Amino acid sequence: MTVSKNTELLGKTKEELRELCVSLGQPGYRGEQIYRALYAERKFDLGQVTNLPAALRERLAGSAVLTWPELKKRFQSADGAVRYLFELGPRGKDKARPASVEAVFMPSEGRQTICASTQAGCAVNCQFCLTAQLGLIRNLSAGEILAQILIALEENKDMLVPHTNVVFMGQGEPLLNYDAVLTACKILQDPNGLGIPAKRVTISTSGIVPGIERLATESERPKLAISLNASNDTQRDALMPINRKYPLAALLGACRKYPLRSWEFLMFEYVMLGGVNDTLEDAKRVVKLLTGLKCKVNLIPWNPGDLPYRESSEEAIAAFQELLMERGIATFVRRSRGRDVMAACGQLALLNDTPADKNGSNLITL
Repeated sequence: MTVSKNTELLGKTKEELRELCVSLGQPGYRGEQIYRALYAERKFDLGQVTNLPAALRERLAGSAVLTWPELKKRFQSADGAVRYLFELGPRGKDKARPASVEAVFMPSEGRQTICASTQAGCAVNCQFCLTAQLGLIRNLSAGEILAQILIALEENKDMLVPHTNVVFMGQGEPLLNYDAVLTACKILQDPNGLGIPAKRVTISTSGIVPGIERLATESERPKLAISLNASNDTQRDALMPINRKYPLAALLGACRKYPLRSWEFLMFEYVMLGGVNDTLEDAKRVVKLLTGLKCKVNLIPWNPGDLPYRESSEEAIAAFQELLMERGIATFVRRSRGRDVMAACGQLALLNDTPADKNGSNLITL
């Protein structure tokens, strides 16, 4: 690798940074020092990497860049979650097209969870999700994906606890930006990078079968979650148009072939939509779909937005869960965080304000 003007360092792997330093006439371990400084130590400026020779820092400053997204706003939820609104610079073929994206930081007892985006917008067009209304703006680079996580960790460094979970459940379909997402995961999971083990990193997909099959071959990979959200093809075609390309038989066929590690379960996510997919007949069909799979199910109450759906009743959710559990499927109700600041599952739509902002209670000004 050679350094050209404006070579981007953020998102480079350890091997790429070693190669870059060797091309500058430096020993390869200098690349490892840069790698550790960026990801393990969260240094946002090469000037802070004081174990590099001054001459190397000066040369990199003149030819390489570290491009961080601009943090435009933070939205603080009453439940402790924070939605971050980032503005990304133009890059690559999209030089005339800067973009915005969101991430969510969720502190809990014993852990913090960061929900990161993999694309600006989304092309999959799930009908119950506000992000779908944006369409696909562009893919994110590995550096832009990692930056969301690094900034969230640094912003909250005084309250961090030992365990960090990362879920790629923000804007975008991760498996439609496969290479960048897997590069980011490799750096996340590296003990000399961010050091977040595979058990704590999850990719959520709407059901991109070729991506699932490709992920199955990776020696180092995160966990996999599947957005099911329907109990038959007719229902799923209407809710998730991607099902017309990868129907349930193909999707579940790929799931049955997926090589699970000894500690691993497939996670199926099921957004509960009142009067649409939440009946006991739906639950019975879901049991049939998942029979024989080593899996768990998360039932997700739909989070309100300007869409023609409504939340399931608590009674319907409880009955659905009970039926699945009676049939031997571990089933949990996952309450989304940050609903009051449009940070919950399906609510990420680049909103610059929220209903609560009218009285100034939730917006943190910069």
